[in-house]
Amino acid sequence: MVVDGIDSDRMRLQQILEPRVQFEGVKTGGEALTYVKQHTVDLLLLSVKLPDMDGFELMRTLRADSRYEDLPVIILSSDQTQKAEAAVVMAGGTDIIRKPFIPIIVVKKVEQVLEMEYLHRKLKQEVHRQTKLAEDRLAASERLFEETVMALAKTIDAKDAYTRGHSQRVARYARHIAHKLGWLEEEQRKIYFMGLLHDIGKIGVPEAIINKTTRLTDYEYGQIKQHTVIGSEILELVAEFPELAVGARSHHERYDGKGYPDGFAGSQIPVYARVIAVADAYDAMTSRRSYRDVLPQDVVRSEIAKGRGTQFDPQFADVMLQIIDSDTDYQLCEH
Repeated sequence: MVVDGIDSDRMRLQQILEPRVQFEGVKTGGEALTYVKQHTVDLLLLSVKLPDMDGFELMRTLRADSRYEDLPVIILSSDQTQKAEAAVVMAGGTDIIRKPFIPIIVVKKVEQVLEMEYLHRKLKQEVHRQTKLAEDRLAASERLFEETVMALAKTIDAKDAYTRGHSQRVARYARHIAHKLGWLEEEQRKIYFMGLLHDIGKIGVPEAIINKTTRLTDYEYGQIKQHTVIGSEILELVAEFPELAVGARSHHERYDGKGYPDGFAGSQIPVYARVIAVADAYDAMTSRRSYRDVLPQDVVRSEIAKGRGTQFDPQFADVMLQIIDSDTDYQLCEH
């Protein structure tokens, strides 16, 4: 749904988006509120300037109603400054599209947000279905949950032509570390699932950036880094398994505080994420890339040792080094 007081802008968006999406356009904030309460709206494209109210005021009104607090909102603005982007984030907006409209940017951003919304809904439906099944068939529902998580992990890995199987390997390595540490079986199971879904936020990153073989621009690298936040927001919906969101958000934090997205250091970083960070780095070095083959085992060991206490928690780096030393035939790598 588009809310914009300028007729020509609404018509331009309609030309760009139809027939890809079902289009509905209104002129005022009052009309938008009435429409939203009477119809199902998947995405709101909202102009900052409306005839009867400020666009941010309309968004705050919607956010105050629990029925619409998660409604994705893309702000339409002619303001080209970074300050405008900050204002959108602070107000709870999903993204910003600048005027005058560039068709390919409009289409890409709308499709990306709609894809995210679809995934949100599918996850909510799956969690609800799993909970109901668990009342009568706990074991069966757990198997189904694992299959669903595995399918989601494979979907994410498929976005990157050079990291097929990455999530499964990270999950396996993380569980191996947990096992060596003597964690309870339930804790090992948790970190396995967290490893499977640690990169789920890549669903919100354009494939062209993920699969780019040349050096990333600062903007593109910023987009890549956002996968931690996006993944956390997606997995926060799984209320029965809050640790999933922790693994997605914090697996790129560094022990010395130089990681992202929060710049946590040491014990500030959730323990599960510290384990996944080691497993993730290990798989990155022991997997093939477009520009290189699997790194030699001695090089991998040296890099893990070098990152001890800086990139990695020393305790978990030491366990990974023990695992490497016991892998005399170098089986723990992509074959």
